[in-house]
Amino acid sequence: MRIGMRAVLVLSMSGVLAGPALAQDFPVTIEHAYGQTTIEAQPERVATWAWGNTDAVLSLGVKPVAIPFISYGGGDNGIHPWAEEALEAMGGELPAILAEGDEPPYEQILAADPDVIIAVYSGITEEQYERLSQIAPTVAYQGVAWSAPWQEVTRAVGQALGLPEEAETLVAETEQFVADTVAQHEGLAGTTFIGLNDYDGSLAIYAGLDSRVKFLTDLGLIYAPSLDELGGDDENFYFSVSYENADQLVSDILVSYYENQADSDEFFAAPYIARLPQTQAGAYASIVGVEEVAAVSPPSALSLRWGLEDYVAELAAAAEKAE
Repeated sequence: MRIGMRAVLVLSMSGVLAGPALAQDFPVTIEHAYGQTTIEAQPERVATWAWGNTDAVLSLGVKPVAIPFISYGGGDNGIHPWAEEALEAMGGELPAILAEGDEPPYEQILAADPDVIIAVYSGITEEQYERLSQIAPTVAYQGVAWSAPWQEVTRAVGQALGLPEEAETLVAETEQFVADTVAQHEGLAGTTFIGLNDYDGSLAIYAGLDSRVKFLTDLGLIYAPSLDELGGDDENFYFSVSYENADQLVSDILVSYYENQADSDEFFAAPYIARLPQTQAGAYASIVGVEEVAAVSPPSALSLRWGLEDYVAELAAAAEKAE
């Protein structure tokens, strides 16, 4: 049994997945990138679109009527294992699975007859938002597309579902779980890191908007100061560094994410990476496997219970070898 089933057990015991809770007063108005959405009554039929929104809805004890097919880490049925386990614990029929694509499948969503459409973590365009809003009140992303941390997503979804107090409880309990997990590994907090990958003939360095960077800092790690001079900031998801300048990537550890071990091995064996002090010391964490990568890219209150312990253990092992 993976620790995924533990997620369902822990959340059920906390009361988050256990039965209906007191709802806030409606109507509720939520601000987002395309204005405001007013939800007149507590939704009973919830549709989700884009990555991570299904997790947030499930973690608050609500079973959607329609969810998107997720090919990355979702298996044959397009459902991440942690979401699948939560759905199994709720019982009954699975939600309708919406066809994957850049464009929402409007007819499928219409057929699901939702009271609200949740796209809090997404990159839907204004035109897509307008079309979805013709089907049901739609909650788009706040701020910059694809950039909200899991805490903000959970709170926004909680507001839309009429469960703001439950969302706050879930965030607090999950943050405590994260803190307790990190505390099991002395020396991890304060470790400087660089998240990187090989992309299009240069190194792609994850920057401040990237969800993986945000979460690593949540764990108490520090975004390497050396990146400030190379173009790292909070306004981009990533920036490029040439192979010739790889030696300027100064940090305690390196962190990378790969679908399979062969690609990871090839990356760290490349001369421009292999010669770095972090690589030579073994001070790097390579997160391998689509489910493992998906669980933290971005994380959710649901996926964290599934994948956090292994993720933190990988980071701690790298930190122990840092020079």
